[in-house]
Amino acid sequence: MPIKLLRLMLDQIDKYLIEHLQENGRQTTSELAHEVGMSVPAVAERVRKLQEGGIIQRFSTVVDPKKIGMDVGAYITLISESSAHYDEVIERARERPEVLEIMSVTGEGSHMLLVRTENTGTLERLLGQIQSWPGVTRTETRIILSHYKEHGVIQVPDALISPKEIHGQRH
Repeated sequence: MPIKLLRLMLDQIDKYLIEHLQENGRQTTSELAHEVGMSVPAVAERVRKLQEGGIIQRFSTVVDPKKIGMDVGAYITLISESSAHYDEVIERARERPEVLEIMSVTGEGSHMLLVRTENTGTLERLLGQIQSWPGVTRTETRIILSHYKEHGVIQVPDALISPKEIHGQRH
């Protein structure tokens, strides 16, 4: 029997759906059903359960930032005086449209932001604003020169699938 995860039973078909929808979220239920050899309603129900279980969080469109004038990408590490303003820093970061990701990290700094701006001037202005946030004592910025892999597919670990499923012996 597959391992129960968040009240959801995963098998090889779920694994296939999860991995393929990450590559192409616009793939139709009909196409997926054909690929896995199931009916359209059965596949639609599986996808719905994966969404309700929080495994599939959303479907989105990937935009080339340079083609819309957002030429500068950077990782910004925030160094804080203490954790007293931890939640407020996260809230401030969430309010900024330039901030694409907010991460809590270990090592030097408490948070890391992935940002996109139009140019180095707009990045400099954003850095000035971030450095004025409560508790932020300084920032360290790494400008992204090139991307070689972006938006990779998260593989479903085989440990979440029963051994019978892995070897193709479905029951």
